[in-house]
Amino acid sequence: MFASRLRASSSQLTRSVISKRLQSTIKPVAVVKKSSFFKKTLYSALLAGSLATGLGLYSLYKEQHPVALPSAETNKTKKKIVILGSGWAAITLLKSIDTELYSITLVSPRDHFLFTPLLPSAPVGTVALESITESVSTLTRQGNGRVDFIQQEATDVNPETKTVTLKNGVELSYDYLVFSVGAQPNTFGIPGVYENANFLKEASDSISLKNKLKENLQKAAELPAQSAERKKLLSFIVVGGGPTGVETAAELQDYITEEVGKWNPELAADCKVTLVEGLGNILGMFDKKMYTYAQDHLVKNGIDLKLRYMAQKVVDNVITVKNADDQSILDLDFGILVWATGNGTRPITANLMSKLPETQTNRRGLQINKKLELLGAEGSIYALGDCTFHPGFLPTAQVAHQEGEYLAEVFKVKSEIDNAKEPATIERLQSHIQDFKYDHKGALCYIGEESAINDIRYASTKWNFMGKGLSFKVWQSAYLAMAITARTKFLIACDWIKVNLVGRQ
Repeated sequence: MFASRLRASSSQLTRSVISKRLQSTIKPVAVVKKSSFFKKTLYSALLAGSLATGLGLYSLYKEQHPVALPSAETNKTKKKIVILGSGWAAITLLKSIDTELYSITLVSPRDHFLFTPLLPSAPVGTVALESITESVSTLTRQGNGRVDFIQQEATDVNPETKTVTLKNGVELSYDYLVFSVGAQPNTFGIPGVYENANFLKEASDSISLKNKLKENLQKAAELPAQSAERKKLLSFIVVGGGPTGVETAAELQDYITEEVGKWNPELAADCKVTLVEGLGNILGMFDKKMYTYAQDHLVKNGIDLKLRYMAQKVVDNVITVKNADDQSILDLDFGILVWATGNGTRPITANLMSKLPETQTNRRGLQINKKLELLGAEGSIYALGDCTFHPGFLPTAQVAHQEGEYLAEVFKVKSEIDNAKEPATIERLQSHIQDFKYDHKGALCYIGEESAINDIRYASTKWNFMGKGLSFKVWQSAYLAMAITARTKFLIACDWIKVNLVGRQ
C-alpha cells in the first residue's frame, strides 16, 4: 500500500514538473474575440455612412449656394447656343457643358425639370410632385458661366437665317441650336381620347389625375355599396403596357390596397384597376421570363390585365376595345381613363420638318445622323430626345441623358476648333468628334406591392432581379442615382421613408 502511494506521488510530481517546463517554453496565444470582426464591420459601415452623408450634404450645400452670376457683357463675344426644352436631354446637356465657353440661352414654356421615371408615383402620393421637379432657374446656376432662361414657347425655327421665334414675338439668333422639345401624347387618331382621357407626361397631368382620383373616391363614398354608379366611378383603366402604364396601374392598386383598404375597406372592395395592352404581352423591352413574371404579379395583386385589346373609341365614360384574336367588341365603363401610350410630334417639330422636306421624310420624328445633327441642317442644329427618330434610339430618359452628355463633349471640342488657327490642328480636333454610341444599361419597372423587375447591364455582363426585397431596393437605388440633383435625391428618399411610416395622404 505504501509502495502504491509512493508511485502515485512520484507520478504526480513528474506531471507537475513537465507542466511547469511546458508553461515556461510555450508562449501564450492571444484569444481572438469574436466581437472584433463585427466591431470592424460596424465601424467601416459607420465610416462609409458618414462619408456618404457628408458628401451628400456638401453637394446639397453647393447646389443651394451658386457662384456669383457673371455679367451679361462676358457673353457678347462668345458663340451662341440656344437650347429648346427643359427635359432630360436639355438639362443633362446644361449640367454637363462648360457654360463659360458659350453664350447659352435656354427656352422652355415650363419653368422646371420633371423627373419622369417617378411621375406615376406622384398622383397617389408615394412621392410628392415637388420632390421630382427642379426649378430651371436653379439648374442654370450650377455652372460657372452665365446661362439665360426664357420661359416662353418657341413657335418657329428658321434654319436658313439661324433664328428662333418665340410665342411673344421675340426672335433669337443662334450659332448652334439644340432642339429637344420632347413629344406630346399620341392618340393614333382614336376619337374621344383627348376629350375624355387623362395623360401622364407633365407635372400638370399628375395634378389633374390626383384631383380626379380624390373627387371620384369622395363621390363614390356617398353612394350605396356595390351600386353600378359607384363601381363605375371606381373603375380605373390604364391604356398602354409600357413602363409608364404598368407603373401607373401598380401605383393605383397599391393606393387602393394600402390606403383606401385600410381606412374604408368597403370602398376598396368596389375599386378595380384594368390595364389594357394591344400586344400579346406588356413590357416588351424585357425578356420573356421577366415580363411574364410581371404579368403574373399584376394579376395576383388584383389588376385586370387585358392583352391583345385595341382601343377603338372613347365616348364620355366608356372606352370601346376590340380583341385582336376573335375581333370581339367590349365596352368598358370607367371613372378614370389614363392614356399612357404613344409619342406624337409637337407643332414646332412638324413645322421644322416641313421646312426640310427633302431630308425630313419620317413623320415619327426628326431624322438625325450619328452625330445627332439634324438632317438638312448639319453643323448648326442638333436634335435630341423624344422629338427625334433614329434606329436604335428609343424615346427614353436613358437615351436622352446619354445624348446630352455626348453633345456637351462635342461642344467642348468645337470650342477648341473655333480657337485653333492651324489647319492641321483643326483637322486633328475634328477627328475627335466621334459618332454617338448609345450604351444600353438595362431597364427597370415597378410592378406594385414593393416589387420590381430590373434588367441591369454593364459591358457584357447582365443581371436580372425580380420580386421583392433586393429587387425593389435595386429599383429604388437606380432611380435615386438617376436623380439629377442632391436635393431631388434627398426629397425622394424622405418621401419613401414617410410612406413607410405614416402612409400616403
